[in-house]
Amino acid sequence: MTGAVAAVLVVNYGSHELVAENLARTALPDGALVVVVDNLTTSAEREAMRSLAADRRWHLVEPESNLGFGAGMNAAAAAASRQGAEVFVLLNPDAHVEGDGIAHLAAAVEEDHDLMVAPLVLRPDGGHFSSEMELDLDRGSVRRVRDGARYARSATWLSGACLAVHCSLWERVGGFDDDYFLYWEDIDLSVRVAAAGGRLRVDPEVVAVHSAGGTQSPSDGDRAKSSVYYYYNVRNRLVFAAQHLDAATQRRWRRRSLPAAWSILLRGGRRQFLHPSRTFLPAARGTLSGLAYMRAARRARSRP
Repeated sequence: MTGAVAAVLVVNYGSHELVAENLARTALPDGALVVVVDNLTTSAEREAMRSLAADRRWHLVEPESNLGFGAGMNAAAAAASRQGAEVFVLLNPDAHVEGDGIAHLAAAVEEDHDLMVAPLVLRPDGGHFSSEMELDLDRGSVRRVRDGARYARSATWLSGACLAVHCSLWERVGGFDDDYFLYWEDIDLSVRVAAAGGRLRVDPEVVAVHSAGGTQSPSDGDRAKSSVYYYYNVRNRLVFAAQHLDAATQRRWRRRSLPAAWSILLRGGRRQFLHPSRTFLPAARGTLSGLAYMRAARRARSRP
């Protein structure tokens, strides 16, 4: 880097030990800041994060409620900007970046202010978590881009597990959309970056290791997801449709609401279905909330 101040942005939710572990495993460029937003959980967690931040000289933002991931990152970026940072590297609390990867990502966006770049993100066992990803605009499915195969109509996106972006591009698109709260906000951000003339890129030479769901998984199986995961993934698929797609495509996504919810549930395996209060009910509530969001968006557009 040639002198721009970089800031690593982390949003914590009840996981100060993960934040401490993963930032300790992540090498920071000279002069880099660490900004942690501590979304409110308990008074004990707040005190633990205060002590940790003071000990490691992190800048701590303490909202009085749980802002969610997107709004939390927006608060972190605003605090970093006030501290003079020009380059933001977003990092999940359950992820770390290997080697001098943070420096490489920061240098890439310092050189090209229209670039948003992500590393290759792997699971702890070495399996793929994310690289260049693709959204099927006709059906709402997501997958990894590989082997030259593409959906007929698609949008590429980068995972919010680790992203680097220059402050000018971040400000141009307005950061994350608070409406998502959790999940799909990275897809939405990627689409808006592309629409604003920005470019998306994965640097496969930089590796982040992400213990996917480390802050959200229940305890009854490696694949099982939380009720929060199901609710917001199901809901926010429809929120995205309401915000970005034409009326005909929105109708197709609505018709596929139940198959899409079932596909999302299957990500956690069938064993978890023994607990419908953590699976089927959150998915049903997410579907209803997403459909209500779509109706409200249609009414708002139809007003003179």
